Amino acid sequence: MEQLQTLPPPSHLSHSALSFLDHKLHTATVLAESPNFVAELQTQCSELDRALAELTRRLGAGLAAYASFSGEIHSLFVGVNSKLNELSATCSSGIVPDGGRGEGEGKGGKGFREELATLAKEVARLETVRVYAETALKLDTLVGDIEDAVSYTMSKNIRKHSSDENSGDMRLFAIKTLKMTEEILTSITKMHPQWRHLVSAVDHRVDRALAILRPQAIADHRSLLALLGWPPALSVIASPHSDARSANQVLNPLQSMQADHKLKYSENFLALCNLQELQRKRKSRQLVGHDREVALRQPLWAIEELVNPLSLASQKHFSKWVDKPEFIFTLVFKITRDYVDSLDEMLQPLVDEAKVVGYSCREEWISAMVTSLCTYLAKEVFPSYITQLDEESVTGVQSSARISWLHLIDLMIAFDKRIISMVEHSGILLSLDDDILQRVSSLSVFCDRPDWLNLWAEIELGDALDKLKPDTENESNWKKKIESVVLSTCTDDHKSPLVSSAFVRRLASIVERCRSLPSVTLRSKFLRLVGVPIIRKFFDSILLRCQEAEGLTALTDNDALVKVAISINAARYFESVLKEWSEEVFFLEMGVNEDDNNGELPSNTNRDRDGLPESSNRIIFDDEIKKMEEFRTEWVEKIAVVILRGFDARSREYLKNKKQWQKSEEGWTVSKTLIEALDHLQGRMLVVEEGLNSRDFVAVWRGLAAGIDRLIFNGILLSNAKFHNGGVERFASDLDVLFGVFGAWCLRPEGFFPKSNEGLKLLKMDEKRVQECMTGGKRWLKDNGIRHLSVSEAEKILKNRVFTS
Repeated sequence: MEQLQTLPPPSHLSHSALSFLDHKLHTATVLAESPNFVAELQTQCSELDRALAELTRRLGAGLAAYASFSGEIHSLFVGVNSKLNELSATCSSGIVPDGGRGEGEGKGGKGFREELATLAKEVARLETVRVYAETALKLDTLVGDIEDAVSYTMSKNIRKHSSDENSGDMRLFAIKTLKMTEEILTSITKMHPQWRHLVSAVDHRVDRALAILRPQAIADHRSLLALLGWPPALSVIASPHSDARSANQVLNPLQSMQADHKLKYSENFLALCNLQELQRKRKSRQLVGHDREVALRQPLWAIEELVNPLSLASQKHFSKWVDKPEFIFTLVFKITRDYVDSLDEMLQPLVDEAKVVGYSCREEWISAMVTSLCTYLAKEVFPSYITQLDEESVTGVQSSARISWLHLIDLMIAFDKRIISMVEHSGILLSLDDDILQRVSSLSVFCDRPDWLNLWAEIELGDALDKLKPDTENESNWKKKIESVVLSTCTDDHKSPLVSSAFVRRLASIVERCRSLPSVTLRSKFLRLVGVPIIRKFFDSILLRCQEAEGLTALTDNDALVKVAISINAARYFESVLKEWSEEVFFLEMGVNEDDNNGELPSNTNRDRDGLPESSNRIIFDDEIKKMEEFRTEWVEKIAVVILRGFDARSREYLKNKKQWQKSEEGWTVSKTLIEALDHLQGRMLVVEEGLNSRDFVAVWRGLAAGIDRLIFNGILLSNAKFHNGGVERFASDLDVLFGVFGAWCLRPEGFFPKSNEGLKLLKMDEKRVQECMTGGKRWLKDNGIRHLSVSEAEKILKNRVFTS
């Protein structure tokens, strides 16, 4: 009796084989008859082998017959095409088959050409059917090969003794066949779009194969990484005080692989990359006509498989540090930094070899690490902090929840700055691509959770206003001025109070924190939720102080004027800062982004003379800048009106005394009744000049000059007062003194009193020129430099001129 071989150890048998043996050999009696059972199995295997050989022979014969038949059909079609080409050339020359001329045959030649065209269409249809059949058969063969390869790789998990090398070879064969299939499908999509059902059927079968192949490839990759000692123990990472030089010396298990392991890992890595590139090409073909960039961009699978086990190992420590998130950020940054160079050096050549378009190992490693951090923050840290905030709102007891939230944001901003520095060190310009910035920023957690952004903005605004409240309520901050204020766009001294500087610093801090957000939309929203309310709080503060001053004294005393002047200075300074910021690209991008997102014209959009929006001039603070401008204009006018009103009250007798212009006032350079008004004017203007910034002070004295000009012109020159020679001299002397008051602020003050000055010119003319003026009309006035008076006004003034000998 032939000696039987012993069974291999149970660990080398698959689960199905063990179940089969347990079912057949379950008792000692049956086990004794095992030789007969083996013989029976060998007989069945022999029969199956013969059946398989017969099927293989029949399949080969069928394929050979089909190839022969296809070749014959192809030869026949080639012959038909040749004949058709000859017939087409014959018809184009006008010769028909019977040797006559087409033109002579008339209706017969036309019928032949029609039949020929019909025949050509039928042949073309048959040719299309042949190409379709051949393409379908080729695709069926390729997809069959793919499915066989996938089935083989699946059976590897059942047959443990199967060699990994054969499994890897079959996977590479499957990927290669998938690429060939995809090339054919791409060609069909371009050349024969009507064959969409064929493409859909192939896609369906390929998708089923990929649904099996990718998980298997990833599972094999994970097993290989575990065999190679990845992830490394976190204890091998450099200490918190290590520098960048020592970080590069951290041991990377992938760099210490043996040659055979290194070859195996490279092949596995390339297989994953090739699968991903294949998937990208398939999606690109299937999404033609849609927004493909969003759907096609995926993290590099092979890098994700390196990061995922590291992330799981790190989370065991993260769970202990929820209340001390600074440790979480430190650990993630150190892992990212310690391995970025070695992985980039080792894996980037493999990515290039796989021809995966648009991927950098350095960027993918950093992005995957930051994404794992964001995932943990979103699942564990932020919900914990929000629970604390909810408890605080329910109990009404102030806790440290808001402080902890702001501390977490500070840590995220600091972490992002270090990560961005690391990315930019590799030559990637983040400022040009918000998509890259989102993938390397921990603040991207707010992209998917706008409610968290609203909560952050609420906490940030509350904290800012709480810190600004003492500065606003401290009266000394309204009296002390900012020293050496120089803006890049203007060197004027705004004489702004310290409180405005406090608001600007707080707003600048908010803007700086906002810069860390990874998208323009988030930055714009955050500034509207936090920055705009801070500006409005400042505006409300200066407006309230002006209203209080006006309500108490109607701006009749110097203290009230100074209080309003300080508020105007604060508004001027704040407005200048906002306008300077508006020239930065950071703010201009927000304006452009809002133009793209809003279909309708926003309320704060400027318009040109044709009513068209000027998008390029918009920034996020346009409404606030406009409010500051309107505030300054309003209260500058009020100051000028108050001073003018005082001048009018003190010059009432001077304006009403019509007889005084019939003679001069001996021994006086100015009329006695005008002295008090001029003294009031000069005194109040000195107070305003001392307290108000130079630009707005110019608006005050110009507005005041225009008001006094109207007052004198209407109250004296058009009052039907008779002007004798002495009265003209007296009026001229009074105006000289008045001009002298304003001469401290300009070189030609008479230019700001146009009507009074030109009225004096008319009064100074001799009798002959007066007659010329009365008869010359508007042209004469213009030729003699009288441009601000109408003919009727000039005539009324000259009629009251009395010439005496």
